[in-house]
Amino acid sequence: MTNPVGTGKAKIILFASLALLVLLQGRLWLSDDGWSEVVRLRAGVATQEAENSEHAQRNNRLQAEVSDLKNGNAALEERARADLGMIGPGESFFLWSPTTASTEIQAK
Repeated sequence: MTNPVGTGKAKIILFASLALLVLLQGRLWLSDDGWSEVVRLRAGVATQEAENSEHAQRNNRLQAEVSDLKNGNAALEERARADLGMIGPGESFFLWSPTTASTEIQAK
């Protein structure tokens, strides 16, 4: 014959194990700091990595520009022309203004 006490303890242990498993799985899937938090953090990491990549590309461009400005005159002349409106020797400066053309049309 079987021992009724042994089967009762086995059922209690089995029930307790299943209850603990359900409790842990419920916390994993349904709580605020469970699986949904993992998904949110992964999305945040992906966004941050994309932003870091853009910043790294920008830093590389700026480093190349700094290197050009330190070592070459062409980049320096280009910056002087664009930012300061400077012209080189033997060059002429022409400024085309759309407001001049519209006043000439109105005067006729």
